[in-house]
Amino acid sequence: MHSASRISTADEAVIRALYLEHGGPLLGFALRLTGGDRAWAEDVVQETLLRAWRHPEALDPGRGSVRAWLCTVARNVVIDIGRARRARPPETGDAALAAVPDEGAEAEFDRAVLAWDVADAMAALSPEHRAVLLETYYRGSSVADAAKALGVPEGTVKSRTYYALRALRVALEERGLVP
Repeated sequence: MHSASRISTADEAVIRALYLEHGGPLLGFALRLTGGDRAWAEDVVQETLLRAWRHPEALDPGRGSVRAWLCTVARNVVIDIGRARRARPPETGDAALAAVPDEGAEAEFDRAVLAWDVADAMAALSPEHRAVLLETYYRGSSVADAAKALGVPEGTVKSRTYYALRALRVALEERGLVP
Protein backbone atom coordinates (compact mmCIF):
# COMPACT_ATOMS: atom_id res chain seq x y z
CA MET A 1 0.00 0.00 0.00
CA HIS A 2 1.31 3.42 -0.92
CA SER A 3 1.52 6.30 1.47
CA ALA A 4 0.01 9.61 0.36
CA SER A 5 3.27 11.37 1.17
CA ARG A 6 5.23 9.07 -1.16
CA ILE A 7 3.26 9.37 -4.41
CA SER A 8 5.69 9.00 -7.27
CA THR A 9 5.55 10.95 -10.49
CA ALA A 10 4.65 7.73 -12.30
CA ASP A 11 1.72 7.18 -9.91
CA GLU A 12 0.52 10.74 -10.51
CA ALA A 13 0.72 10.22 -14.26
CA VAL A 14 -1.32 7.00 -14.02
CA ILE A 15 -4.02 8.62 -11.89
CA ARG A 16 -4.09 11.69 -14.15
CA ALA A 17 -4.44 9.47 -17.24
CA LEU A 18 -7.20 7.48 -15.52
CA TYR A 19 -9.04 10.67 -14.66
CA LEU A 20 -8.66 12.13 -18.16
CA GLU A 21 -9.91 8.93 -19.80
CA HIS A 22 -12.58 7.82 -17.31
CA GLY A 23 -13.31 10.83 -15.05
CA GLY A 24 -16.19 12.29 -17.08
CA PRO A 25 -18.11 9.05 -17.59
CA LEU A 26 -17.34 7.99 -14.01
CA LEU A 27 -18.73 11.29 -12.66
CA GLY A 28 -21.87 10.84 -14.78
CA PHE A 29 -22.29 7.32 -13.43
CA ALA A 30 -21.74 8.52 -9.86
CA LEU A 31 -24.28 11.34 -10.35
CA ARG A 32 -26.90 8.76 -11.35
CA LEU A 33 -25.99 6.58 -8.35
CA THR A 34 -26.21 9.53 -5.92
CA GLY A 35 -29.48 10.90 -7.23
CA GLY A 36 -27.80 13.97 -8.73
CA ASP A 37 -25.86 14.99 -5.59
CA ARG A 38 -22.80 16.51 -7.28
CA ALA A 39 -20.69 16.86 -4.11
CA TRP A 40 -21.33 13.25 -3.16
CA ALA A 41 -20.64 12.12 -6.74
CA GLU A 42 -17.31 13.99 -6.77
CA ASP A 43 -16.39 12.32 -3.48
CA VAL A 44 -17.24 8.96 -5.03
CA VAL A 45 -14.99 9.65 -8.05
CA GLN A 46 -12.16 10.75 -5.79
CA GLU A 47 -12.47 7.67 -3.58
CA THR A 48 -12.69 5.43 -6.65
CA LEU A 49 -9.48 6.85 -8.09
CA LEU A 50 -7.81 6.54 -4.69
CA ARG A 51 -8.74 2.85 -4.59
CA ALA A 52 -7.42 2.44 -8.13
CA TRP A 53 -4.13 3.96 -7.00
CA ARG A 54 -4.03 1.58 -4.03
CA HIS A 55 -4.71 -1.44 -6.28
CA PRO A 56 -2.73 -0.85 -9.49
CA GLU A 57 -3.01 -4.55 -10.38
CA ALA A 58 -6.70 -3.96 -11.13
CA LEU A 59 -5.73 -1.54 -13.90
CA ASP A 60 -4.10 -4.28 -15.97
CA PRO A 61 -6.08 -4.43 -19.26
CA GLY A 62 -5.48 -8.18 -19.32
CA ARG A 63 -7.81 -8.53 -16.33
CA GLY A 64 -10.73 -6.92 -18.13
CA SER A 65 -12.18 -3.48 -18.73
CA VAL A 66 -10.69 -0.79 -16.50
CA ARG A 67 -13.84 1.32 -16.79
CA ALA A 68 -16.02 -1.62 -15.70
CA TRP A 69 -13.78 -2.09 -12.66
CA LEU A 70 -13.93 1.64 -11.85
CA CYS A 71 -17.73 1.63 -12.13
CA THR A 72 -17.96 -1.41 -9.85
CA VAL A 73 -15.74 0.34 -7.30
CA ALA A 74 -17.81 3.54 -7.59
CA ARG A 75 -21.01 1.56 -6.99
CA ASN A 76 -19.45 -0.05 -3.90
CA VAL A 77 -18.29 3.35 -2.63
CA VAL A 78 -21.83 4.73 -2.97
CA ILE A 79 -23.19 1.72 -1.08
CA ASP A 80 -20.57 2.15 1.66
CA ILE A 81 -21.25 5.88 2.03
CA GLY A 82 -25.00 5.26 1.99
CA ARG A 83 -24.67 2.69 4.78
CA ALA A 84 -22.50 5.07 6.80
CA ARG A 85 -25.07 7.85 6.39
CA ARG A 86 -27.89 5.58 7.51
CA ALA A 87 -25.87 4.44 10.53
CA ARG A 88 -25.64 7.94 11.97
CA PRO A 89 -28.47 10.28 12.95
CA PRO A 90 -29.84 12.38 10.10
CA GLU A 91 -28.60 15.92 9.70
CA THR A 92 -31.19 18.51 10.65
CA GLY A 93 -30.11 21.25 8.29
CA ASP A 94 -30.42 24.95 9.02
CA ALA A 95 -34.15 24.95 9.81
CA ALA A 96 -33.53 24.42 13.54
CA LEU A 97 -31.08 27.32 13.63
CA ALA A 98 -33.52 29.60 11.78
CA ALA A 99 -35.99 29.17 14.63
CA VAL A 100 -33.54 30.69 17.12
CA PRO A 101 -34.09 34.43 17.58
CA ASP A 102 -31.14 36.35 16.19
CA GLU A 103 -30.36 39.32 18.37
CA GLY A 104 -31.88 38.64 21.77
CA ALA A 105 -30.59 35.10 22.15
CA GLU A 106 -27.19 35.99 20.74
CA ALA A 107 -26.80 38.95 23.10
CA GLU A 108 -27.93 36.82 26.04
CA PHE A 109 -25.45 34.12 25.06
CA ASP A 110 -22.65 36.70 24.75
CA ARG A 111 -23.50 38.06 28.22
CA ALA A 112 -23.43 34.55 29.69
CA VAL A 113 -20.06 33.79 28.12
CA LEU A 114 -18.69 37.12 29.34
CA ALA A 115 -19.99 36.41 32.85
CA TRP A 116 -18.25 33.01 32.82
CA ASP A 117 -15.02 34.61 31.64
CA VAL A 118 -15.18 37.30 34.34
CA ALA A 119 -15.96 34.68 37.01
CA ASP A 120 -12.97 32.66 35.77
CA ALA A 121 -10.75 35.76 35.94
CA MET A 122 -12.06 36.53 39.43
CA ALA A 123 -11.20 32.99 40.53
CA ALA A 124 -7.60 33.68 39.51
CA LEU A 125 -7.35 36.51 42.06
CA SER A 126 -6.16 36.10 45.64
CA PRO A 127 -8.93 35.55 48.20
CA GLU A 128 -8.32 39.04 49.66
CA HIS A 129 -8.58 40.75 46.28
CA ARG A 130 -11.65 38.73 45.32
CA ALA A 131 -13.36 39.57 48.66
CA VAL A 132 -12.74 43.32 48.36
CA LEU A 133 -14.04 43.43 44.77
CA LEU A 134 -17.13 41.43 45.69
CA GLU A 135 -17.82 43.75 48.60
CA THR A 136 -17.21 47.07 46.80
CA TYR A 137 -18.40 46.35 43.26
CA TYR A 138 -20.78 43.41 43.47
CA ARG A 139 -22.51 44.37 46.73
CA GLY A 140 -22.01 48.11 46.18
CA SER A 141 -20.64 48.73 49.66
CA SER A 142 -18.92 51.97 50.52
CA VAL A 143 -15.28 51.87 51.60
CA ALA A 144 -16.37 52.22 55.24
CA ASP A 145 -18.98 49.44 54.96
CA ALA A 146 -16.55 47.16 53.11
CA ALA A 147 -13.94 47.78 55.82
CA LYS A 148 -16.43 46.75 58.50
CA ALA A 149 -17.59 43.67 56.56
CA LEU A 150 -14.03 42.53 55.85
CA GLY A 151 -12.64 43.48 59.26
CA VAL A 152 -9.82 45.63 57.86
CA PRO A 153 -9.03 49.37 57.94
CA GLU A 154 -10.50 51.64 55.25
CA GLY A 155 -7.04 52.34 53.81
CA THR A 156 -6.55 48.60 53.31
CA VAL A 157 -9.85 48.39 51.42
CA LYS A 158 -8.71 51.24 49.15
CA SER A 159 -5.29 49.74 48.39
CA ARG A 160 -6.65 46.21 47.97
CA THR A 161 -9.31 47.52 45.60
CA TYR A 162 -6.66 49.30 43.54
CA TYR A 163 -4.40 46.23 43.30
CA ALA A 164 -7.34 43.85 42.84
CA LEU A 165 -8.57 45.85 39.83
CA ARG A 166 -5.07 45.78 38.33
CA ALA A 167 -4.84 42.02 38.87
CA LEU A 168 -8.32 41.55 37.40
CA ARG A 169 -7.35 43.56 34.33
CA VAL A 170 -4.29 41.32 33.80
CA ALA A 171 -6.44 38.19 34.22
CA LEU A 172 -8.95 39.54 31.68
CA GLU A 173 -6.16 40.48 29.24
CA GLU A 174 -4.79 36.94 29.49
CA ARG A 175 -8.22 35.70 28.40
CA GLY A 176 -8.35 38.15 25.51
CA LEU A 177 -11.20 40.16 27.00
CA VAL A 178 -9.41 43.49 27.38
CA PRO A 179 -7.41 45.06 24.55
